[in-house]
Amino acid sequence: MALVSMDDFLKKCEESGDAAYGALRSVLERLEDPKTRKEARIFLNDVQIRIGDSDQSFQQYHFRIQDIYLDQFQAVGYQGRKKLTTMVIPSIFIPEDWSFTFYEGLNRHPDSIFKDKTVAELGCGNGWITIAIAEKWLPSKVYGFDINPRAIKTSWINLYLNALDSEGEPVYDVEKKTLLDRVEFHESDLLGYCRDHDIQLERIVGCIPQILNPNPDAMSKMITENASEEFLHSLSNYCALQGFVEDQFGLGLIARAVEEGITVIKPMGIMIFNMGGRPGQAVCERLFERRGFNVTKLWQTKVLQAADTDISALVEIEKNSPHRFEFFMGLSGDQPICARTAWAYGKAGGRISHALSVYSCQLRQPNQVGTVKAIFDFLRSGFNEVSSSLDLHFENGSVADEKLSFLAYLASVLKESSYFPFEPPAGSKRFRDLIAGFMKTYHHVPLDADNVVVYPSRSVAIENALRLFSPRLAIVDEHLTRHLPRQWLTSLAIEGRNVCKMSEILLSSVHHVTSLSLFCFAALSALRLFYVPSLVLGGDGSSEDTITVIEAPRQSDLMIELIKKLKPQVVITGMAQFEAITSSAFVHLLDVTREVGSRLFLDISDNFELSSLPGSNGVLKYLAGTILPSHAAIVCGLVKNQTLSQVYSDLEVAFVISEDESIFKALSKSMEVVEGHTALISQYYYGCLFHELLSFQLADRHAPPERECEKAKSPQMIGFANSAISVLNEAELSINKTENTSLIHMDVDQSFLPMPSCVKAAIFESFARQNMTESEIDITPSIKHFIKTKYGFPIDGCTEYIYADCSHTLFNKLVQCCIQEGGTWCFPAGSNGNYVSAAKFLKADIVNIPTKFESGFKLTEKDLCEILEKVKKPWIWISGPTINPTGLIYTCKEIETILTVCAKFGARVVIDTSFSGLEYDSSWGNWDLAGILSKLKSSNPSFCVSLLGGLSLSMLTGALKFGFLVLNTAVLVDAFYSFPGLSKPHGTVKYTVKRLLGLNERKDGSLLDSVTEHTQILAKRSKQLSQTLKNCGWEVIESQAGLSLVAKPSSYLNKLVKIDSANSSASEVKLVDSNIREAIARTTGLCINSGSWTGIPGYCRFTIALEDKEFEHALKCVEKFKDIVGK
Repeated sequence: MALVSMDDFLKKCEESGDAAYGALRSVLERLEDPKTRKEARIFLNDVQIRIGDSDQSFQQYHFRIQDIYLDQFQAVGYQGRKKLTTMVIPSIFIPEDWSFTFYEGLNRHPDSIFKDKTVAELGCGNGWITIAIAEKWLPSKVYGFDINPRAIKTSWINLYLNALDSEGEPVYDVEKKTLLDRVEFHESDLLGYCRDHDIQLERIVGCIPQILNPNPDAMSKMITENASEEFLHSLSNYCALQGFVEDQFGLGLIARAVEEGITVIKPMGIMIFNMGGRPGQAVCERLFERRGFNVTKLWQTKVLQAADTDISALVEIEKNSPHRFEFFMGLSGDQPICARTAWAYGKAGGRISHALSVYSCQLRQPNQVGTVKAIFDFLRSGFNEVSSSLDLHFENGSVADEKLSFLAYLASVLKESSYFPFEPPAGSKRFRDLIAGFMKTYHHVPLDADNVVVYPSRSVAIENALRLFSPRLAIVDEHLTRHLPRQWLTSLAIEGRNVCKMSEILLSSVHHVTSLSLFCFAALSALRLFYVPSLVLGGDGSSEDTITVIEAPRQSDLMIELIKKLKPQVVITGMAQFEAITSSAFVHLLDVTREVGSRLFLDISDNFELSSLPGSNGVLKYLAGTILPSHAAIVCGLVKNQTLSQVYSDLEVAFVISEDESIFKALSKSMEVVEGHTALISQYYYGCLFHELLSFQLADRHAPPERECEKAKSPQMIGFANSAISVLNEAELSINKTENTSLIHMDVDQSFLPMPSCVKAAIFESFARQNMTESEIDITPSIKHFIKTKYGFPIDGCTEYIYADCSHTLFNKLVQCCIQEGGTWCFPAGSNGNYVSAAKFLKADIVNIPTKFESGFKLTEKDLCEILEKVKKPWIWISGPTINPTGLIYTCKEIETILTVCAKFGARVVIDTSFSGLEYDSSWGNWDLAGILSKLKSSNPSFCVSLLGGLSLSMLTGALKFGFLVLNTAVLVDAFYSFPGLSKPHGTVKYTVKRLLGLNERKDGSLLDSVTEHTQILAKRSKQLSQTLKNCGWEVIESQAGLSLVAKPSSYLNKLVKIDSANSSASEVKLVDSNIREAIARTTGLCINSGSWTGIPGYCRFTIALEDKEFEHALKCVEKFKDIVGK
């Protein structure tokens, strides 16, 4: 298309701004065509000469072409281009003080800032700064982006105006390139173009709007080049709400630009932004700092507030918050005034100004740019609300490295996984592999995952080991006894044994001590062994099962002397720092304990460093060359480590190392019985640290040296306690996956349904936050509200609230309280098999309360009375309102009947609500425990009701566990606290729980809708599974709530089935209640609980909160088993 005449062109432009834009687009089309480019450039030169650049011509023709002089911004001796020729139109941002100040700030950087770099300018307007950057600094490529399509077309025209001279000839720079080789303009919402085209940037600059539009609806319009001039021009003055906390200061768009910039910027990349000082300097700098940037102010001045910008939105912000914006009266004013005063002054005709600063920012940890990108990639995938609490500002570089790595890993887990996977009780396989890998790589100890058992804490590991062996006498390092049961430390079960040798031990203990102070310490340590008070126990006072623990000094020569004299069956000790450097003290301990037949658990927590340059460790040096003897194990707690003191310092996890397979299996099983599982998030955190250290270290190319086996023969060692082995053999523990097998777990109390976004957001936010206050993790007010609204539980000033990693741990402490009191635990037939096994392992007296099929195996008044008439000091465990395992519900009337009977007999009642909150029919009716208990007047003061609970099901947190216990009886509170060693929830867990309980209180749709959805899924699945089981010959009790139902394999019992054995060929077995679980698992891979777990003879439990495909597979496994038995 030929160019029209000059007169026709200008006449067209006079019609309107839209007409002028249309005419200019035609010129641009000819500029883009190499054949007509020269002619079009000459035409524009003639237009510039014809109309000039006055305001009058701008109003007449709706555009103007003007020169911007660059030499005013340059240092003396600048040899480059003196000016740029640029066109402006009414619908785009017109160059003014704001953009000139920005360009001046860019010039404060050294000349190398943009040289040969890939650069992007955000909010390029008519493109003059983009072109100026390319002209002065010769970047390899500079992109100009703007959301206004007319701005982009105008920018292209300006590029041709400066890439070609007035005669239409190319203008070459010193590298023989033109601006067309270096510059591109694209319509883009911030950095969307770079993300879509996978462009990585080294520099990002921006001069973008920082005032909220007073008319929010206007910002929701579709942005097209045919939109009105007024609307398109407003895009250069105002921004919309972006969903960031900085929105309240008008900085939301810059906040989004920074976060988008993180996703496309290269390591060592720099961002430079023009920022109005209206919100205050601290607010501006905080925007960058909390996203992990170092920020430098390059330039600051004052500029007049644009007359066409309405600041009323800032007045509204001031009205609703304590924040005050900073304006000045004129350019000379030095006292700030607030937005409201500035608005009034401006309306009265005064001129107002504000500070204008140019900030340069760079990630504090350039080596962590990938991890920071992962964090913000997660936030953009539906978790923008978390961004407001994110704080990546760290003074300490090592803290930053550690926390950023974990946040990136956690972000990837939460983004890519819809639920937390099932992990074996011994600990996450990945985590145990990483521990073994660290030992192998840094200390040359060739371990594997099956040598490592993970625990919530060191104290739990130690107590678990003592319960597993139940030694008559144990010597424990005095630094490690603080969390052991008080009874173990006050028992006199060895009274009269070796007491006659007390003076001999005392003299031996201090024989080599030369100073008076050390003499006194050694003497007191030895005397402490015998001079301990006696404790009057409840019951018959029998000490048959009593574990006696003797405290001992850590110094190895004193410890060894005590071992030789007292000949304990178990020794648990650490090592003094000076002794841990070499292996001699450890070898001596190994030899002495082997000689006397003692089991040795050596704690290396204080000497174990999670570092890329760990110090010398004598124990690990020994293990690098010698296999750990079967009588010894290593204990290591990961908390308050030198390298971990400033990041999640109280987040604890521990592990035990044993190279004896029988010890490993026994420790794993006892861990499952007593604790359930170690918090998965804790394993993720420390696993991330191990992974980072392994990534840092180069693999050893040399084969590990041959390790020696122990040669000395050991005398008879104490074996596992008979009671412990009996429980571990009888308990139905989780079936662990082996190689080449795939198991479906319908035998675990965990939901594998998708975690809602609000839960993931709360989890991530809890770790992203810094300096959380006590009030932010004080969950007691929320728990009070929860139990009052859910169960009507009575609360007064004496009520005690206790929290733990899970309800299982709290239950175990209650069992110990019962034992101390001489009580008897009474479990209804149809109880949580895990709790029953735990009570047996802890050696509690247990009574089974028979229940009947007619009542759905619920407790009835008659069943309860028959048992309580025979039992002294009864403790009753009740699962409710939702009953695990049957999935039935105790109504308010039914629980009132049960509690009335319990009050009559003075029973202590523990109601476990852990499996409640997912009732299929919302009209079932809530409990009113306060009303019920107010009517019960028990003549027996021992009657009380305690509430045990967990929130992983009702709050849909999956494997993120949290348990609470509410006690209303002072005697029980005192008894509970006499048993230390409770695995308490970390502050991040409490923060998460409080956030979710807050959503629940506010009836927030994001959580309540998800709870409703999950409940509907479970109700549907319950019907599906029930029908499948019935079709396959099972007798089913229809569930009403929760994760599980029970069914009896009536048509399978006493039938023969062939089962493949792991060690031999297939064998034929007769199906009975005791082997039905194993038969189903071996033939189909489906894991369920049998009648020995449910306590209901013949009835198996199936949990249904599986991932969709897993549940469908489980149904097919049920049908498959029917076919196998049928054959």
